[in-house]
Amino acid sequence: MSEPEQVRPEVVAAIVAALRETDPSNLPADATRAEKDAAKDAYLSAMVADRAQRDRQSRAWELLLTRGHEDPPSWSQLFDELPDSSIPELGELFDALPEGAQAEYARRFGAPVSA
Repeated sequence: MSEPEQVRPEVVAAIVAALRETDPSNLPADATRAEKDAAKDAYLSAMVADRAQRDRQSRAWELLLTRGHEDPPSWSQLFDELPDSSIPELGELFDALPEGAQAEYARRFGAPVSA
């Protein structure tokens, strides 16, 4: 039985960087199949995580923007307009809120335990 191929983290990181930057010039020439597979898994996992975070950010904005405004509203104004039913979900989305919204949420309700 053959030994499993050694996976060098620096090679995996270099492959992932090349994929993110769409620049093959820094691809390691001696990368093994196992390293290429590990890099592909890492790259795809990051893409899925990024997509999930963007979905959470979109949902947070949907909750925050309850109506149209002629002028850009302040965070305080947006939170004044929130229906009470949105507050628990915003707490669950706390990490996806913009910094100003996080500060206003924490000022009004305290930072969620998971934050």
